[in-house]
Amino acid sequence: MTTFHRAAGNGVRATTAFAVVLACAVLLPAGPARADVIRAQEWALDALHTEEAWRTTKGAGITVAVLDTGVDDGHPDLRGQVLPGKDLVGFGAGPGDRAWARHGTAMAGIIAGRGHGADDSDGVLGVAPEVKILPVRVILEDGDPARGTARGARGSALADGICWAVDNGADVINLSLGDDSATAHPEPREDAAVQYALSKGVVVVASAGNGGEQGDHVSYPAAYPGVIAVTAVDRYGRRAAFSTRRWYAAVSAPGVDVVIADPDRRYYEGWGTSAACAFVSGAVALVRAAHPGLSPADVRRLIVETARDAPPGGRSDAIGTGMVDPAAALASAATLPAAGRARDYPRRYFGDRPSEATAPREPAVGLTAGVAGVAGVCFLVTAAVLWRRRRG
Repeated sequence: MTTFHRAAGNGVRATTAFAVVLACAVLLPAGPARADVIRAQEWALDALHTEEAWRTTKGAGITVAVLDTGVDDGHPDLRGQVLPGKDLVGFGAGPGDRAWARHGTAMAGIIAGRGHGADDSDGVLGVAPEVKILPVRVILEDGDPARGTARGARGSALADGICWAVDNGADVINLSLGDDSATAHPEPREDAAVQYALSKGVVVVASAGNGGEQGDHVSYPAAYPGVIAVTAVDRYGRRAAFSTRRWYAAVSAPGVDVVIADPDRRYYEGWGTSAACAFVSGAVALVRAAHPGLSPADVRRLIVETARDAPPGGRSDAIGTGMVDPAAALASAATLPAAGRARDYPRRYFGDRPSEATAPREPAVGLTAGVAGVAGVCFLVTAAVLWRRRRG
């Protein structure tokens, strides 16, 4: 079971189906802190060359749907950024409860955080701080008391959530979740929902999975055709040990020691391909904002071809074509002719076609049904309280 540790000492459980406990380290005590402390920890923004990308756009006019555990629309780092959303779960914890919207808020902050306080210099800054977040609740937090009763209910939540997001204005869909269990396999409704999104010009981004130390099982929705699947690297560009290696890997992004916002108004460090997915969704949002006419295939091609620090041979199952670089993608996009919003995909997979040895097989048993059966999120939060602003 993954655990959050608060400065005061009491732990609360985090959302994930890929449970690993990390040692906690309080980086800063609760209480007053310099405004630049959190920003100094956000190494991923420098790694993604966001300052250079922001000379072109910060994502204005783009909506990113975050299909997750909910998003805290009252968080100061997301003020004015969160649109009215949809709850496709319909039970469990609600706003104000500890087991609500933790993971979703963390992902929304990575994508669209704009900070707060004087000159917005406090708190988390996202990759695309001017995008809007469309929250769609499709899974429960791991610590939700209702989670044990969720099996069998709303098994279509993920597929329905994708379609709802498309029909309600999403330009990008962030799926920082996945099933990489031993019984994971393609689910026709989810696959069809992804194809519906792509046909409507909506880019779909998903975390590759956190099974790198448990056999690299195929993870869905990352493995559906057309999805931009994201693996995780550390601040040195090295593949994170937990990050799943599979044929569907498109690019990598920061996924270790990532600063996240939480509904409790504290800041934590976490790791996982969920975070990496959110960084790429932010990068995609920047490209869509500057070039709204590009199709999902065009956007994916830009993101893949402009990634930096490519592995030997140009691509690997571990990190795709390298670290996503939104500034480079924007520069390359500026040289392209206008393109239509939708385009057929010439092949089912973006990476190398899976061999018989690595291709997913239909098991005898089906996917675990229900909201819990989506298998949770691919983001494991460490334990580190970075800062809590003193109220006074």
